[in-house]
Amino acid sequence: MSEPLVVVGNGMAAARLVDELAQVALGRYAIAVIGDEPRLAYNRVLLSSVLAGEMQSHDIELKPTAWWRDRGVTLKYGCRATEIDVGRRELKIGNEESIAFSKLVLATGSTALRLNLPGAELAGVHTFRDTRDVDLLLALAAQKKRVVVVGGGLLGLEAAYGLAQAGAAVTLIHLMDRLMERQLDAPAAELLKSLVEPKGIKVLLDANTARIHGATSVEGVELTDGRQLDADAVIFAAGIRPNVALAKDAGIAVNRGVVVDDHLQTDLPDIFALGECAEHRGVCYGLVEPAYEQARVLARHLAGAPARYEGSVVATNLKVSGVSVFSAGDFIGADGSEAIVLKDIRRGTYRKLVIADGRLTGAVLVGDVGDALWYLELIRSHESVAGIRSDMMFGRSFSIRKEAA
Repeated sequence: MSEPLVVVGNGMAAARLVDELAQVALGRYAIAVIGDEPRLAYNRVLLSSVLAGEMQSHDIELKPTAWWRDRGVTLKYGCRATEIDVGRRELKIGNEESIAFSKLVLATGSTALRLNLPGAELAGVHTFRDTRDVDLLLALAAQKKRVVVVGGGLLGLEAAYGLAQAGAAVTLIHLMDRLMERQLDAPAAELLKSLVEPKGIKVLLDANTARIHGATSVEGVELTDGRQLDADAVIFAAGIRPNVALAKDAGIAVNRGVVVDDHLQTDLPDIFALGECAEHRGVCYGLVEPAYEQARVLARHLAGAPARYEGSVVATNLKVSGVSVFSAGDFIGADGSEAIVLKDIRRGTYRKLVIADGRLTGAVLVGDVGDALWYLELIRSHESVAGIRSDMMFGRSFSIRKEAA
C-alpha cells in the first residue's frame, strides 16, 4: 500500500518534486498537494509577461490537470493549510478537514515584504507576487495610472516593465546605488538601467522612501531627501519573506526559513522543506534553480537512494524588463582573482568573467547570454580554464574550435 505523502504548497518547487518522484518512486507514495492559490501550479517567473500582455495566464501553467491525475496526485488548490498536528501526523486544512501523512513536505514559498511606512495601509498600495496581484495591476495599467514601484531588484524591475508595457506611467525607486546589486556589478547594472529606461521606466537610484501620501488612497510618495513623486498607486517589490508560520506553530526549528539538513529534513522526523521557505546551512535562496536542485535530492532521498544537498551555486539567467541578464558565482571577484571584461554599449552587451586559481569562479552577462549555461557549467565543475583563458570570452564554440585546432 502506498505511503501518504502530503506536500504543502502548489508552486514551482512542489511541481518539480512531484515530477522527480514520478521518475524515481512512482507508486511508492499516495501524494496529496495542498495549495492556497485557486489554480494549478504556474511559472511565477513569467508573471511579468502576463502583466505585459505577452502571455495569457493559462500559458504559464506548469502542468495540465491530466498530468497530475495520471501520476495519482490528489490536488487541493484554493485550500489553506492551517495546522500541522505532529503527534497525530495530520495536516489540518480549511473547513476543519484533516489529511493524514506518513511524510510531510513544506513548500510554502514566500510572501512579498510590505514596508512599514506611514501610508502603507492606504488603498492603492499593492505587492507583486502572484496572479491575483497581476489582476490588480492590470486594472491599474488599464486606467493609465501613475505608479511608483519600490525596489530595484528582479521583482521590482519585472513589475515596472509589465506595468509600463500595459500602459501605466512608471517610476521605479531603489534604495541602492545600482539595480539588481545582488546579481550585477556596477557597469552591468548601469547598462541595464540604460536599456530599461527607454521602455518607459523612470529609474531613481539612492532613493529611500519616507512615506506615502494620501487621505484614503495613494496620492504621492515622499523620499527621505524631500523629493515628492505624484502617484496613484505604489507597488512594494523590495524583497520576500519565507512563509514559516505553519512550521513554527508546529514546533519545527525556524530561523529566517525552515531549517533543513542535507536531506532537506527538518528537526522533526519525516517532515521536510524545500524551495523559498527552506533554510539550508544558513541560506535561503529564494530562486528557482536551487529549489529544483533540492527537489531532485529530496525525491531521491524519499525513494531510498543516497542523495545529499550541499548547497547551490547561485545563478540568475532571466529576461529582466525585456533585457537578457545572467550572473553566477563570485561575479564581483574576491581578493586574488582577476576579471576579463568585454563591453559594447552600442550593441547593449556586457561580459565579465572572473578567474581565480586558473578556474572560472564568476560571470556576468547582459544582452547576449547565449553562452550562459556553458559558463555556469565551468563554474560548477571547477575545471581548469588555462587552455581556453584567452578565448573563452568569445564563447563556447570559438573556444572549443581554437582548442581543437
